[in-house]
Amino acid sequence: MNQLGLPLSLNSKMLLSNFIGKRNQQVLDFVNQLFTQKGSAVVFISGVKSSGKTHLLQGCALSALDKRLNVVFIDIKQELPKEVISDLAPVDWICIDNVDCLSIVQQQALFDLHNRIKLTNTKLIVSASGLSSELNLLKDLKTRLSLAVAFTLETLNDEQKILIIERKMVDKNININSKVYYYLFKVLSRDLNDVLNIISVLDEASLQQKSNISIPFVKQTLGI
Repeated sequence: MNQLGLPLSLNSKMLLSNFIGKRNQQVLDFVNQLFTQKGSAVVFISGVKSSGKTHLLQGCALSALDKRLNVVFIDIKQELPKEVISDLAPVDWICIDNVDCLSIVQQQALFDLHNRIKLTNTKLIVSASGLSSELNLLKDLKTRLSLAVAFTLETLNDEQKILIIERKMVDKNININSKVYYYLFKVLSRDLNDVLNIISVLDEASLQQKSNISIPFVKQTLGI
């Protein structure tokens, strides 16, 4: 694979083709056009938790790999080599998730990287939980990011979240009635990652007890 040897792996299910949200079509159309565009480009993706930022960036990386391009994907929230950004040479696509979590050293490195790719064909795609103007970043870096093409991902509704969960359950060969998901949204959390973590706990308990995951089973297992 044309990917730098970073301690991260891509989720092969996070494709641009299965990225959902009607109002997200604009960003999909734009990033797909970048594959035929000459010159560098910087794209800033913002969105609330579980809106799909990681899915979009990994989808970009996977699409670039599929086109035999050189790709780097970095999640700033993960444990990374100290000089990971400053050591990056311009490649075809650089996708950096969670730039709102950059250290001061990493912020300076991203600023330098931004300057280095100006006269290249590199596409730099970054994501954060808020708009660039709202982030606690170095002034020079905020200025650079404010010039990027910016998109804010739509907040997914319950039906869209359930569609994502059901796709993941199919991959894991787990069969759960959608009523269970609505119940979990109502009594525990509407955050997609929280619900997926809860389902993992429920799945393990159901295997141990040889029981289906139903609303009574959820109540009994979680004590709610």
